[in-house]
Parts: sequence; C-alpha cells; structure tokens
Amino acid sequence: MANDTSTVKVPQGIIEISAFVPEARNDPHTPLKALRDGCPVMRDEMAKTWLLTRYDDVRGLVNDRGHVRLPSKAEEGSLPRRFVDDENDRSRTSILFLDDPDHARIRQPLARAFYARINRMKPDIEAIIDDTIAAAPDTGSFDLMEAVAVPVPVLVIARILGVDERMLADFRQWSEDVILGLNPVRTEEETARLASGAQALDAYFTDLMNARRTQPRDDLISDMVMLQASGEADITDDELILNLQALLVGGNLTTTDLIGNGVWLFLTHPEQLAALKDNPGLGAQAVEEVLRYEAPVSATSRILAEDQQIAGCPMKARQAVFCSLASANRDEGTFEAADRFDITVKRAGHVAFGGGPHICIGAPLARIEARRVYQKLFERYPDMRLAEQEIVWRALPFFRGIERLDVEV
Repeated sequence: MANDTSTVKVPQGIIEISAFVPEARNDPHTPLKALRDGCPVMRDEMAKTWLLTRYDDVRGLVNDRGHVRLPSKAEEGSLPRRFVDDENDRSRTSILFLDDPDHARIRQPLARAFYARINRMKPDIEAIIDDTIAAAPDTGSFDLMEAVAVPVPVLVIARILGVDERMLADFRQWSEDVILGLNPVRTEEETARLASGAQALDAYFTDLMNARRTQPRDDLISDMVMLQASGEADITDDELILNLQALLVGGNLTTTDLIGNGVWLFLTHPEQLAALKDNPGLGAQAVEEVLRYEAPVSATSRILAEDQQIAGCPMKARQAVFCSLASANRDEGTFEAADRFDITVKRAGHVAFGGGPHICIGAPLARIEARRVYQKLFERYPDMRLAEQEIVWRALPFFRGIERLDVEV
C-alpha cells in the first residue's frame, strides 16, 4: 500500500519516479500519488517531456488516434528521441513505435495470425504451464522466478513462433539485451548489449524465415512467410524480422513480471489468495487486478501531432507526453480504495496494456498464461509461502518486476 503522502515532496522530474531512484524503485506509488494530488500534469524541462498521472487524462491520451509514436517525430532532446541512436536507426522500428498507415499495414495481418495461433494452441500453452509447474521442486525452498515465471513465457512464445527450444537461454539473454532499447538513458555498455542482441536475433530470424519458406511447419513464422508469399501480408522481410523479435521479447519479459508480481501479491495478501482458492471463477478478474495494482509496464508515451490543450494545459506539436500507467491504475478518482489489492471487486477497466491502436498485441496471451499459472501453482502448492528475504525490483526504468522470489513449499 502506498504511504501517506501529506508530507511527501511532489517530484519535480520524471527521473524521480523511475527505477533509477532506489526509493521509487521499491515504492513508486507514493511519489506518483503525490503527483496526482499536487501536479497531475507535469512539464519536465530537463527531459523535454510532459507527464500525465490521472486516469482520465492517461486513458484519453492513449486512446486518441491523433497522436503519433515514431520517436523521430518528437522534439530534439525529449525522452522518445533517446530511444534511438542515430538517424540511420530512426526508420527501423517495430509496430511499437510505428504510426499509420505502416502500423496498420503490419499489425493487422500479424495480429490475425498471432491470435489464430494462440486459439489453436491453447491446449499446448496450458500443457507447457502445467509441465513447468510439475517440474518445480516438491518440497523445500526455491526461486519462483527461475523455476516458473521465467521459463513459462519464453517456452510458450518459442512454441508459438516455432523457434528452436534448445536455444531458450539465448533467447532470454537476447531479449534482456534488446529491451534496453526502451531505456532512454542507457549507458554505452548497455547500448553495445542492445546492438549485439539485435544482431543475433536478426541473424537467427533471417535464417529461420528462409528455412520456413522451403519447409513450412505448424508455427507462426510459417504462417507469416506464407501470408507474405500470397500477398495477404504486405510486409517486408526486415519488417517481419523486427516484429517477430518484438513478439519474442515482449512475449517473455513482461509476462514473466506479470507472473512474478501476481504470485508476490497473493502471498502477501493471504485473504485474496483464499478468495481465489474458494472461488476459481475469480481467476480472470484476479489477473485484471494484478495488472491494475502492479503492472509489468509502468509508462507509455505519445507525441503530439499538433498544438492542443491536454488536461487544461497548452501543449505544442512534437512535444512528448509520458503517461504513467502505474499512477492511472491507482487513481482514487476512478478506483475506490485504489491502494487496496482486492480481486473480489469488479473495477473499471485498467490501462496496464495501454490503449488505442497501440494497445499491447500480446495482452490476450499474457492473460491466458497468468491465469493458468496462478490456478495451477496454488493447486500444487496450497501451503506456499514467502521465504524470509528482501524483495529486489528490476532497475529498468518504466518496467516493474521482481528479480528473485524465494518461496517455501
């Protein structure tokens, strides 16, 4: 629960609420509440970026199709411009940062194929989850992240894509490297890791796509190269490689955090775990409450295409606006008892997956995985409890996840 903010200083910059600051990493919700109450629309001149923290403002912005995402469209010196390294990189991006018509041209056929394969593979997805949980230790203590939260998502997305499951450790490392591209203030060493991971994934997916063209298999990569060949997907090889990488990276890192955050919440709120056990029908609502209360992604952004007023403040074209999803999801003006984790309450829709045309493409898969893990994990370990430990949160800005979660069974 967030602390009383009556004496908390209102943050003056985005860095103060990021994972770079240990206090904000451990508890981002107290400074975010101070912002909602004292400065719900903040201009950070150092970052050349606006920040919105109230639910209505955030939801309105992310659902507005008039805004853009491509970092090169933002003013110089703003946070989005720091997501890229140089002019050569600014035209090469996944659907995460593309605008229409390119965004729709790529996302629509990719989403149709992706969702169709998820639906066909739901029994396989559930079997992967069940087998992973069954392989965890029978007794004693173990790291829940290592045993379940990390392997489940990477196994699932690897099976869907059709990549070599003997290379899961490589995919996980490359994903950790590539996600650094979403750190606008990364170091030179982190930029080198980003480049190395991206090059490895480029080479791997190039070879795999060529192989699937000659010998198709029952997987998403085969689906996409066949759609390319038939003309149903007007996507270049480079665009497909980038977006397959994005599915691999997003499909395992953030879902790992959703699983870990949820297990931690249930073990620290035993009355909510008891409610879930007593009524398994709450499973879907439980996932939504975890997403609202402690989502894996803390922020998203938009770039203004024209001068306008947002939340009563005049803003200029090309200015960047960051939206705190974590703050919006704890807004007392929208959610009653917003700082209470309660799976029994039917709440307004959260914004953990963003919104509008850029709403998270992997949301349906993440929901399936999290719900199944929560169900099967606590069925197998009805007496699971947290081991004595200090919880360490990831230091990657704008993401929220636990590094290690020791449990006893």
